[in-house]
Amino acid sequence: MCRSIKTLRPPSLPEEATEEEIRAAALQYVRKVSGFRAPAAHNQEVFDRAVDEIARATAELLDGIEVRGRPKAAPSDAA
Repeated sequence: MCRSIKTLRPPSLPEEATEEEIRAAALQYVRKVSGFRAPAAHNQEVFDRAVDEIARATAELLDGIEVRGRPKAAPSDAA
């Protein structure tokens, strides 16, 4: 487990995780798995794509988790 990645769901955070917090966790994960703090130029695109995909998956996970004792957030109507 990467120690830099913090838990992003309540009650660990008092409010919903921000997009920045989710992206930072995704970046830390990709850094840990790839072994690169900053990839070489020829690996930058795949590195950035992995961060984007993991951030998206993390946001979906956090949106779907039900925390006991807390009402589930209503889905937004933004479309």
